[in-house]
Amino acid sequence: MSISKQDAHAFHFLIDMLESVEIGLVVLDLDYNVQLWNGFMENHSGMTSTAVRDKNLFSLFPELPQAWLKRKIDTVITLNTRAFTSWELRPYLFRFGNSRPITGTAPHMYQNMTISPLARPDGSIKQVCLMLYDVTDVACSRLALEKANSQLGLLSRTDNLTELLNRGAWEGSLNDEFKRYQRYGHSVSLIMLDIDNFKIINDQYGHPVGDDVIRHLASLIRASLRHTDYPGRYGGEEFGIILPETDIEGARLIAERLRQNIAHAVVSSNELIIRYTVSLGVASLTKETPHASDWLRQADDALYAAKHAGKNQVVCTPPFSAPAVQD
Repeated sequence: MSISKQDAHAFHFLIDMLESVEIGLVVLDLDYNVQLWNGFMENHSGMTSTAVRDKNLFSLFPELPQAWLKRKIDTVITLNTRAFTSWELRPYLFRFGNSRPITGTAPHMYQNMTISPLARPDGSIKQVCLMLYDVTDVACSRLALEKANSQLGLLSRTDNLTELLNRGAWEGSLNDEFKRYQRYGHSVSLIMLDIDNFKIINDQYGHPVGDDVIRHLASLIRASLRHTDYPGRYGGEEFGIILPETDIEGARLIAERLRQNIAHAVVSSNELIIRYTVSLGVASLTKETPHASDWLRQADDALYAAKHAGKNQVVCTPPFSAPAVQD
């Protein structure tokens, strides 16, 4: 075989490889005109190599991030070195449809990209090559894992019955607000509330009805609060609400409004109509309160005072006072 035939054979082999490889190859000149557009790009863009050759890339695809891509290409040319981009920073360059059977629900093809300078024999850079890699499977797996981890994290902080913060997560918020108050001194209040005569409801109608009452209360609590507040299920039929940026009077008004809403509401469960009430204790944090547990105890004391005073009412605790020192 002559040298010319060997060269021709190698050339055709190279062209065949460029057309069949599962990587997008785009060669641009320094004016961003397309010089090479392989089979991968044809298949996913719907544009043939003949149709795009010598045409400006940004005219063909006006949705491309022109300023960003030009800046990347200019850096590659100036430094004569490769540049890389990841789908995690930019999900794709070309918005191609997703044709992967496993990740067919993805909104688009996720892409990694390499930009390489193409040097001539004299060392000058007159062209660059964009190499696009379909990483949809990897991206979707990573995103699914992150979503699952996020959901697990949420579940670990959430009470299953009410979808409010569970006790551990809520106490964490209580401690955080206590530390924030110590640092900045902004008003913050705490409401503890408990369903009145809940044992009678459970004994008379059964635990499923009792669960419906608890869920109903959680729903009313969520509807009555701001997105900056922290409601949680403290245990059984007892709930806690942390109210940042709220003084004792503001907390009392919120608690009273919540008490009235609950007293006028009804719960429909197992063809039964249930009415119930709650008692609420309110405590605002002061400089004299030494620990978050003391703040919680103040609100609990006010709650039990409301219970002993006849239930279905709000009691606000006076500011914390340390025990008197015996002489």
